[in-house]
Amino acid sequence: MYEFAIAWEWVAFAVRWLHVITAVAWIGSSFYFIALDLGLVKRPGLPVGAYGEEWQVHGGGFYHIQKYLVAPASMPEHLTWFKWESYFTWLSGFAMMCVVYYGGADLFLIDRHVLPLEPWQAILISIVSLSIGWICYDLLCKSPIGNNTWGLMILLYCVLVAMAWGYTQVFTGRAAFLHLGAFTATIMSANVFFIIMPNQRIVVADLIAGRTPDPKYGRIAKQRSLHNNYLTLPVIFFMLSNHYPLAFATAYNWVIAALVFLMGVTIRHWFNTVHARKGKPIWTWMATTVIFIVIMWLSTVPRPEEKTEKASLSPIQERFMADAHFGAARDVIQARCSMCHAAEPVWEGLARPPKNVKFETDAEIAAHAREIYLQAGRSHAMPPGNVSEVTPDERRLLVAWYESAVNGRSQP
Repeated sequence: MYEFAIAWEWVAFAVRWLHVITAVAWIGSSFYFIALDLGLVKRPGLPVGAYGEEWQVHGGGFYHIQKYLVAPASMPEHLTWFKWESYFTWLSGFAMMCVVYYGGADLFLIDRHVLPLEPWQAILISIVSLSIGWICYDLLCKSPIGNNTWGLMILLYCVLVAMAWGYTQVFTGRAAFLHLGAFTATIMSANVFFIIMPNQRIVVADLIAGRTPDPKYGRIAKQRSLHNNYLTLPVIFFMLSNHYPLAFATAYNWVIAALVFLMGVTIRHWFNTVHARKGKPIWTWMATTVIFIVIMWLSTVPRPEEKTEKASLSPIQERFMADAHFGAARDVIQARCSMCHAAEPVWEGLARPPKNVKFETDAEIAAHAREIYLQAGRSHAMPPGNVSEVTPDERRLLVAWYESAVNGRSQP
């Protein structure tokens, strides 16, 4: 059975790699077209229906690009669609959610000090929240307030802040930030799948049939594309945040998340303004710096006194704590790892335990048995550079503990 843990880790790595590849493709094409759109120049002599053009140089060649707000007079012979980057980014991201967070719900998704959930309950909440998020957002866009682009974005911001608070009341801080990123990315990808692409197909069908396309389809797609523009950078932040417990594992993590969305707006506003050749608004970087300093300060605010009652143990924790190797393995872990993996690390330069992983109690050690096995037993990833001088015999002991508990053996 222990081979499953190794195979599962490689599956998680493969899915994460695929997700990064597709996300780079989607975000790269998105950023390119936003910059292209904002940089279009209206010049005399453009074809009928053309809004603007842009000359670009790249890779030793020149490119001449023209944009039609609605559509050209006739259907082009070759038409490239940009959709699969978005679709596969979401699909690979959801696959990673299933492998890492649903497959490891007891460790990564559920915090029994926050809300004592069963894995199936936490997974159901996760899936339903992502679905409801898109439905509510789409209804807002189609309501009368959807005619006011900036009013709609302010309302959307309020919804995102509410979700940030809500997720931190249900999941671990790490999972809350990941879900907030997934919630936002679901809106973005659904915009492409349910709105932007269908509208473009209607325009193409009109061209083929010889009809004049309705401009409203372009306006609707443009609005959704604008939202995607401003949501991209916060999504990247939340996807990276699982490596930084000062972001997700602090007292006001949901406030930090709310401020991250504001930084996304200020940074994108800089690039949008520059690409549109409307100046260089230095104030956006000043505002971003101030917001980031506030976030840094919020991460140092002490947590309120936590509840003193103990959270119930999961069956997995009970299995690893009952194994005959546990006592010896615990001694190794607390001797070699606890200087960093503690609520107040004593290792110089650490303000929080790496990834908020603590080994101060038997329950905490048992909860992270698979990670200990993979990173300190089967590999030498931990401790970094073997700074605490874990011996080969001690690593073999950690391997024996995990494999014994997984296979149901209890003899040392």
